Amino acid sequence: MKFIVSTSALLKQLQSISGALAGNKVLPILDNFLFDIKKNNLVLCSSDLETSMVTSLEVECKDVIKVAIEGKQLMEVLKNLSEQPLTFKVDEENFSVEITSDNGIYKLNGEDGDNFPKIPKATEGTKGITIAGSELAHIINSCFFAIGQEELRPAMTGLYFQLGKDGCNFVSTDAHRLVSIKRSDLKHEESANFIVPRKSIGIVKNILPNDLTPAQIAYDKNNAYFDCGNIQLVCRLIDAKYPDYEAVIPTENPNVLSIAKDDLLGALKRVCIFSNKTTNQVAFNLKGSQLHITGQDLDFSNEADETLVCNYNGVDLEIGFNGKFLIDMLSALNCDNIRFEMSSPSRAGIVVPEQQATNENLLMLIMPIMLSGNY
Repeated sequence: MKFIVSTSALLKQLQSISGALAGNKVLPILDNFLFDIKKNNLVLCSSDLETSMVTSLEVECKDVIKVAIEGKQLMEVLKNLSEQPLTFKVDEENFSVEITSDNGIYKLNGEDGDNFPKIPKATEGTKGITIAGSELAHIINSCFFAIGQEELRPAMTGLYFQLGKDGCNFVSTDAHRLVSIKRSDLKHEESANFIVPRKSIGIVKNILPNDLTPAQIAYDKNNAYFDCGNIQLVCRLIDAKYPDYEAVIPTENPNVLSIAKDDLLGALKRVCIFSNKTTNQVAFNLKGSQLHITGQDLDFSNEADETLVCNYNGVDLEIGFNGKFLIDMLSALNCDNIRFEMSSPSRAGIVVPEQQATNENLLMLIMPIMLSGNY
């Protein structure tokens, strides 16, 4: 059995689904890509049992072939070959693979493709939504940094999807930060919610087209299905109840700071160099039209203080934050100016873009930290 395929075309498709390679010592076949060929159509699959990916490309083949080939070794071979047609010969008895190029022959061990785990498929009528790839990428980029990573809080280790007739909401939180994006233009015929794991969301972010090409998101009781053009991703949903995030969002925030995002971000990056490396603590001192940002590390006698001109309406206020968290938050915002809403040094601060699209309501929340040292 043999097939012929372009070096660059095969490498491109393998790289696009390599994020689901498992490195699983218990089930070694998950280190492999599944090659499933019928009528000149090569379907490539990868899986770690939690996340599975599928893509396809055209090849020259007269046979029906199903073989699993070790992933990382195969990609290394392809990376070091120039663009050319490659001939793959598969032994029907032991599934060994021989690759013939213009200048050499390379032999790899393969496995019976029938032993590769079955990839879940969405049944006909599975419900979901459709969104432009660039818009889904914007949502994921805005939320990803706040997805939790503590296994003791499984619900927080994923992106929360809330679908409904009036719009859709996307939420992430790690208990220190929270992001909520409400989209009024995305509607679903019935109310539904599910949690997609962080790893799967990260992979989706990397495969999305950065244009208006439609991306489809479907779901059932156990899985979510993302169709991103020529790449499909299936992932097992997190079986947990998402926390009541709306209860922690303060509604009365009379102290409002308006400032250029890049000015604040640059100051934070500089001040954080001098702050304590464990707490990343920075202090905001708001008075009149000035914002003083201070960071210090008493153990090494490091200290930094910057003053920015701003538009501030509220009482004089001193409040502490984790500077690194703020940097992550501001870096995820695609806007010129932000509004920072606060009530007291012990309550969460709200960050929103001053200019938002008419169909979107983006809100970010950050918990304060108790100031220590000589601020």
